[in-house]
Amino acid sequence: MIDFGKPLGMGCLRLPLFDEKEPENIDMEKAKKHIDIFQENGYKYYDTSYVYHKGNSEKALGTLLVDRYPRDAYLISTKMPIKWMTKPEQMELHFQEQLDRLHLDCIDFYLVHMMERETYTRCEKWGAIEFLKQKRAEGKFKEFGVSVHDTPEFLEEVLTTHPEIDFVMLQINYVDWVNPSIRAGESYKVALKFGKPIVVMEPCKGGTLASLPEKASALMKAYNPDASEASWAYRFVATLPGVRMTLAGMPDTKFLEDNLKTFDDLKPLNEAELKIIDQVIEIINENTVIPCTGCNYCTENGCPQNIPIADNFGLINDMKRFENSSNAGNINRVNIQADYYESWVKNGAGPASSCIACKKCERICPQNLPIVSYLAEYVVPLLENWQHKA
Repeated sequence: MIDFGKPLGMGCLRLPLFDEKEPENIDMEKAKKHIDIFQENGYKYYDTSYVYHKGNSEKALGTLLVDRYPRDAYLISTKMPIKWMTKPEQMELHFQEQLDRLHLDCIDFYLVHMMERETYTRCEKWGAIEFLKQKRAEGKFKEFGVSVHDTPEFLEEVLTTHPEIDFVMLQINYVDWVNPSIRAGESYKVALKFGKPIVVMEPCKGGTLASLPEKASALMKAYNPDASEASWAYRFVATLPGVRMTLAGMPDTKFLEDNLKTFDDLKPLNEAELKIIDQVIEIINENTVIPCTGCNYCTENGCPQNIPIADNFGLINDMKRFENSSNAGNINRVNIQADYYESWVKNGAGPASSCIACKKCERICPQNLPIVSYLAEYVVPLLENWQHKA
């Protein structure tokens, strides 16, 4: 029987950085502090990947966690980057490299990263599931799973064809629960149908559910002034039956401390709170232009023009979120966002207008966003071509 500790896992896609524009440059001292706090409070699950922080996430865990704590004090989950591979021989090569990076002989949990139709086709062609079954039999990990970014129907197909899969990782949060492009609630029910434990990713939707429009925030504060906006999101998913672990990126110490407060005394949302969530969803949908979670896969692994796609989309959403804000005063929000945009371009980032519509970004986007269209429709006219006004 595996001791999972408390049901919050540290998502190591978002470790502390010195500069958000340099995702490979992890602030090791701050990350060490976070790991120590996490461990001291009874939490032990860490989720990483071959590609996180351009490969440095696994290396950081090897140095800061594996080298400093006894083997039974933590659980590590990482992922096979088959979507980024070009030949089947790389499965073994990458797996051995991951063991070396993590300073481990045995990983606890191993997943196929970003399982969707293209990745699944490659898995079937290369015998990836057989490869994972063999590694499991050799004791190289306890369980293997799939990190799914596709429809509930696709998930059902995969689990029907491969009942040997031990668990699933799904994007679940209260906004995407009924979102027609994500259908998180339906995928959740498929996982329950097949009896697969669930690890939740994006419970706070890339941090967007921790910084809500004022009207939505006011509803939550009126009901419980001491609860953070993020705590509502985590309580929504972490108390769902069948959820084994909820992952959270915690690059800032205040996020870590707030999450520990939530999970140390984890309680399901009551009926009154669920009704408030329904109202919050409506407000969020009214104030979100582009449903981007800021994972940065698009730029780091897909954009030949080095366009900071997620950052641009974040600016667009901020403009919408704060356009009627009482805190905005007389400042022209669009001018401020345009200044941010211009500073990125001056520092070497590709402008949105340099997009060549190759759609590499779209093929790798976990949210299946029409990125090329969004760049042309929103970023170019609202930021690149904006004429500053007094």
